[in-house]
Amino acid sequence: MNDVAAPQPLVLSEFLRKIPLFAELTDEDTTTICRSSRRFSVAPGARFIEEGAPGNALYVVLTGEVEVTKDDDGRELVLAARGPGEVLGEMSLLEERPRTASVRAVVDSEVLEIGAETFTGLLESNPSIAKTILRTVAARLRSTESSMMQREKLASLGTLAAGLAHELNNPAAAIRRSSAILGETLVLMGERNGELNAIELSAEERAALSTLEAKLAAPLGPKGTADDEDALINALEEHGVEAPWDVAPAFVANGWSVGDVEAAAAGFADAHRKIVLGAVGARLTAGQLVAEIQRSAEAVSDIVRAVKSYAYLDQAAVQLVDLKASLEDTLMILKHKLKDVAVTRSFADDLPRIEAYAGELNQVWTNLIDNAVDAMSGKGKLEVGVRGLGDNIEVTIADNGPGIPKEIRGRIFDPFFTTKPQGVGTGIGLHIVNNIVVNRHRGSIDVTSEPGSTVFRVTLPVKLQETPKQK
Repeated sequence: MNDVAAPQPLVLSEFLRKIPLFAELTDEDTTTICRSSRRFSVAPGARFIEEGAPGNALYVVLTGEVEVTKDDDGRELVLAARGPGEVLGEMSLLEERPRTASVRAVVDSEVLEIGAETFTGLLESNPSIAKTILRTVAARLRSTESSMMQREKLASLGTLAAGLAHELNNPAAAIRRSSAILGETLVLMGERNGELNAIELSAEERAALSTLEAKLAAPLGPKGTADDEDALINALEEHGVEAPWDVAPAFVANGWSVGDVEAAAAGFADAHRKIVLGAVGARLTAGQLVAEIQRSAEAVSDIVRAVKSYAYLDQAAVQLVDLKASLEDTLMILKHKLKDVAVTRSFADDLPRIEAYAGELNQVWTNLIDNAVDAMSGKGKLEVGVRGLGDNIEVTIADNGPGIPKEIRGRIFDPFFTTKPQGVGTGIGLHIVNNIVVNRHRGSIDVTSEPGSTVFRVTLPVKLQETPKQK
């Protein structure tokens, strides 16, 4: 905040002179401001600048304290606090665009409103004010951009966490469910094996049992259908197997057909078939549950591996990066958003690893893919490609959404520019992408777009060039 004391009623002109923006005004200019501007009080919590309203004036805080806020999907995000001597609203006034944020009083405050006509007259009569405004705007933009970039990162982390929770929930639930059923099945399997051991088998039946044991080591054929399951339930029921509907799914999953069941039963006496098939069903069910637990555990392991690779935990900032693996990890992380999206991959073979800030590149892919999915309203076709271009590698991310209108295409990388509804987009995502690609990696990014096809092309050098030192 500017170190400016609260003004007294009759010294407004002296107060304005202490503000850098008005320090070089003539007495006549200062008098003009005092006469043509509106001085008013603002109660705590009241707004005097509304986000989205026309930018037709700038404001000077005379007393009290105010907060600059931005709507974030129904929530108020505080960007900054301003006190006596601070100037507000000059950016919207200069650009003749709607307000990008709101301002409300924190305590009882007094504000001076300087209209567009008065301010324009000052600029015309005092060109030196323009330099001061540029310095003020630049500092304000850096501060706001830093705040919004931090917010964007936190929002991305929130989205990432929600997506991971969704992805982990399915295999975790499968493990929990299967392990509970497995406990019951193991008890049942023990009972069925006890019944099998209790009966006297002939030499031929013992031979048939040995053959059957060998068959249980691997599936007999491809997994059957629901109709096959119904037929197996009927066949098992005819042989007296208890609760055939509980074990039939395991028979089907292991490729057993009605013919296979009948062939197995044929090796035993009628009185023994029920016991033998019951024991086989219990064993197949236990094996199926173990296999499901293994698949679910592998899914959890794959997700954890992808997250670790995505975040590049415990690794240096600059890494030799496999771009195909980097993109695959990002697609895994965003899998929950791609349920209704057909993803096509076009990855060239034998691509070299590139020197890159690995974690930042993943942020690039996340932003571009997330934007593509949003553009398609969650349904459509996404194409991801990687190919070599001499000393560079090109990554393309394309969607078949409605496209980016030609009149705004040149502004999509500008900070705070967004086509999303108020409170939904911050307009900082593609700005971050551009900074990472162009400034951090000395690469390039461009976009071609028409209805039904939007393609972002990111070109990165294989060898990372050293960033020039700031002078």
